[in-house]
Amino acid sequence: MPLLKRNPFGHILLLKKLLIRFFGLISHNRYRKFNSLNIEGSEILRNLPDSGVLFISNHQTYFADVAAMFHVFNASLKGRSDTIKNVGYMWNPKLNVYYIAAGETMRSGILPKLFAYAGSISIDRTWRSAGENVNRQVKNSDISNIGKAIKDGWVITFPQGTTTPFKPIRRGTAHIIKTFKPVVVPIVIDGFRRSFDKKGLNIKKRNVLQSMVIKEPLEIDYENEDIADIVTKIEFAIEQHPSFLKVLSPNEADEYLKEEEELNKKRTFWNS
Repeated sequence: MPLLKRNPFGHILLLKKLLIRFFGLISHNRYRKFNSLNIEGSEILRNLPDSGVLFISNHQTYFADVAAMFHVFNASLKGRSDTIKNVGYMWNPKLNVYYIAAGETMRSGILPKLFAYAGSISIDRTWRSAGENVNRQVKNSDISNIGKAIKDGWVITFPQGTTTPFKPIRRGTAHIIKTFKPVVVPIVIDGFRRSFDKKGLNIKKRNVLQSMVIKEPLEIDYENEDIADIVTKIEFAIEQHPSFLKVLSPNEADEYLKEEEELNKKRTFWNS
């Protein structure tokens, strides 16, 4: 038996545990003190299998979204009900939690490399690279790694592939669902964009009510539903279908989207 156990990707589990503990400790106040995270559905997490689960969520920051999910997942599995009070739940975290992220993001500095070791499944985006639009083939190794992670544990993915709201769902997520047949759990988050910068590292505004709603697993006919049907199901589940824009007036919705586009143009990632 090896002295240091590793996960299927060769990462040393002890080191991964120490990283999750450390990042969990220093990030806890971001959701409990400086801002307040309202959680719904933590009991759903306790009823999920230990592996073969895919979480789909809307996306608001590069790292704060994922960090909050690590907190909520571990707190819920330690018996806490819709709260992350007392960060002691991070002492023995669930180690087979992964998240899908852009490889260029996770390779762009010391800090993202440490984040990656804590659970990233880094892939090469087929539509975007170095701030430019591209069109390239999906790498078979990326698909294989995602499947390996789903088989080993829980995987978080952001099907839109961007932090801009109401962007189209990437069909690749639907292909992953049909291929690997995971339990698919939707999550809807809000408030992260207002409280953090785009990276999710710096606090932009305090006393913001953040929210995370964990929904019941989707009912999916893996054999008979086509890709378009699954894409539509995802759009509604994470509340990113265009019909949700009707909650705002046409002028408000247009202004909201224009504001987000302008913010995205002004912000550059890991340029410091």
